[in-house]
Amino acid sequence: MSIKTKTAIGIDALERDWTFAASKPDMAMRLRRLIAVKGIVKAPASLAIMPFAVAPRWIVYFVYLPDGALTDAHRFTLARLREGTAKVAVICAAATVGDVPAELRLMADALYWKALPGFDFSAYALAVREIVAHSPGADVLVLNDSVFGPFVPADSLWPQMAWDLTGFTASAAVQNHIQSYAFHIKALDRRKAQALRTIFPARFAFGDYRGAVFLQETRFATVAAKAMSVGALWYADGSRSDDPSLFAALALLEAGFPFLKRGLLGKHGAIYERAALLEVLADRDHPVDDLQR
Repeated sequence: MSIKTKTAIGIDALERDWTFAASKPDMAMRLRRLIAVKGIVKAPASLAIMPFAVAPRWIVYFVYLPDGALTDAHRFTLARLREGTAKVAVICAAATVGDVPAELRLMADALYWKALPGFDFSAYALAVREIVAHSPGADVLVLNDSVFGPFVPADSLWPQMAWDLTGFTASAAVQNHIQSYAFHIKALDRRKAQALRTIFPARFAFGDYRGAVFLQETRFATVAAKAMSVGALWYADGSRSDDPSLFAALALLEAGFPFLKRGLLGKHGAIYERAALLEVLADRDHPVDDLQR
């Protein structure tokens, strides 16, 4: 996936409240997708520790814990989500059920274990199936632990979700798509789940990140648009940046965006000065002690 810029951009480079418009991948990407199919594996094992129940709104938070340990960032996110009126579900990827932190039982209204393989889309697929089975018609906000936040009240997010499928950011990379670190599905029911069955498969997952990116994330909006309305709060058309969640991160925060990508303190650390990011987090009462080098 190409990146148009290696430097930060301003909010003026993005389009606000963008309604999805389909675009096609080039031939090289189509070939990559064919190769990525080889990464299919059996869907990871899972178990309902505390199952979903009927509720009008659910927030689903996916956490990846190969060492079985929550961080202060996880605790911050869960505390902020719990301040809202929606029920909170956690899908925890860990080596075994016994590695799921016991404290999560006190932080969530629903809790599921998922084996480690399969990336975040295998967790999303599990959540979609379980909500349709136990709380059909619920509005569902989904996020994973690749982001810090939210830095705004959770209840303030729901009125912004204008489409049946709403992404927080969208990109033109590969083809127009919503970025999958956070999104919302309005009135999730069996019909919508069926329309998304190739994105959230029940029987298989991808053991390689290329499958998750090329066959799930970047196809999500295109597949969804055949059965529902799709849009995003912010869109980058690729002329200045392919990833608004990274290259417009601080500009978005200043505009009231709820999240900050964790990767800005890691593999994408060249975009912003680390000290500036830590200051931004501290100003928003996010713990930073365990984020120091």
